[in-house]
Amino acid sequence: MQGMVCKVCGFISIDGAAPEKCPVCFSPASAFELKAEAIKVPVNVNNLTDLEKKHIPLITVVKTCGLIAEGCQDVHVKMGAIQHPMLAEHSIQHIDFYINKKFISRVALTPESCNPAAALHLKAKQGMLTVVAYCNLHGAWIQETAL
Repeated sequence: MQGMVCKVCGFISIDGAAPEKCPVCFSPASAFELKAEAIKVPVNVNNLTDLEKKHIPLITVVKTCGLIAEGCQDVHVKMGAIQHPMLAEHSIQHIDFYINKKFISRVALTPESCNPAAALHLKAKQGMLTVVAYCNLHGAWIQETAL
């Protein structure tokens, strides 16, 4: 899957255009380049390989937030049906969140200190949630779900 990739921080714009400024590192639009295979997708969604099972984000939307009483729903993301390793030499570096193809948040993960998972408390009640997770060895992987 193609995307506009920031050459400074690796942020991937999934809406087809480079932003005026990178929402992660604030680099100008000139820091972006179009990459044909910026994000990896499974070859066959009905027959995933073990590599794909470790890298495709699993998203759970919890409609009732346990922390913020009103106007919030939780989103939990973990890396893969087979848990991804979190070692210095092989780990998930960050997980980016988008609603309706617009970036909303990045969670950076430290190998050996963090599990390959993240959670957000969203104000949005509807739309398409997209999660892109970046593995330092196998690149960026995507998953989407409706809120």
